[in-house]
Amino acid sequence: MPVQQLLREYIELHGYWVILIGTFLEGEAILIMAGFLAFEGYLNIVGVIITAFAGSFTGDQFYFYLGHFKGKGLLRRFHSIARKFREALRLIEKYGVFVAFISRFTYGFRIVLPIILGVTNLPARTFLWINLVSAFCWAVIFSLAGYLFGKSASLFLDDVGKYEQYLMLALLGLIMVFWLIHLYHAWKLKKPSRERLARMRTLKKARNGKQ
Repeated sequence: MPVQQLLREYIELHGYWVILIGTFLEGEAILIMAGFLAFEGYLNIVGVIITAFAGSFTGDQFYFYLGHFKGKGLLRRFHSIARKFREALRLIEKYGVFVAFISRFTYGFRIVLPIILGVTNLPARTFLWINLVSAFCWAVIFSLAGYLFGKSASLFLDDVGKYEQYLMLALLGLIMVFWLIHLYHAWKLKKPSRERLARMRTLKKARNGKQ
């Protein structure tokens, strides 16, 4: 049996479970790839969107209630969440409940923001409705991003299937490039804070040295 056929059967059998679990956690890269595989016929694009919506929605609901019931303990136990707590509060102060909508679109805050929103006094019903709309929009956007990538490739290639592996590698490369650009942008935004912290440490060492 050809490798391509084995891959197709595996994805058709387990693909939706992978999408469900992946979107429960983070999932942008998985969802874009799933959209492309839907174009290739391995998956159904409607099934991909519905599965991604379910995973994304239940994921953020879980994180919200985790924050609601266990948030303060998590802040004390996990320094990574505590470090982002102030930044997340600034986003909440700036955008209000709209943060619940954009949380899954913000790299590095996808899981943290719903937890912190659960700690705040945001009503659970308000979060539920915002989360429903946000999860649906997110699922459609990223699923179609991969699907339209394949559609665009078909305009230039007679038989996309022959170049499937190269197109998947190209798509992964594009995803990595976007991630790196975002990481660089985030690093650049935090540069003033790092420099200020470095100056404070230098001054503290100088004072301790004088003593």
